[in-house]
Amino acid sequence: METFSKKEKEKARQKKRKDKEEKRDERRANAQKGQGLDEMMAYVDENGNITSTPPDPRKKRVIDVENIQIGVSKQEDAAPQEAVRQGIVTFFNASKGYGFIRDLQSQESIFVHMNGLLDAVNEQDKVSFEVTRTPKGPNAVEVRKTA
Repeated sequence: METFSKKEKEKARQKKRKDKEEKRDERRANAQKGQGLDEMMAYVDENGNITSTPPDPRKKRVIDVENIQIGVSKQEDAAPQEAVRQGIVTFFNASKGYGFIRDLQSQESIFVHMNGLLDAVNEQDKVSFEVTRTPKGPNAVEVRKTA
């Protein structure tokens, strides 16, 4: 004896099988077999868009491999400056261990970490320091409190 739910499940299976066969027949009917390589080829134009026409060789640009930058940009070597600089601590967070010093000569803001301190500093303290270059920019080290 077949129950109602068994009949419904069987109907759903039959419908699913029929739908699958219809999709397979449709794919076979619309298949584009025998296409040549030229019809399957896609090109990228000078603006990066995909097209079916080959690019114009006159619009070709030559790119120098040396100019391609991957990752952190290269820092240009600055002119050598005096080793010890003078500045004022504009911000320092002792709990986080970092701050910034404004160089009195160039008015540049330079990052300082507590590992680069020789004396304890507070905001508005006058300091002398040396600068090292890091991939992220200048970093103050050997920081001493002055006057």
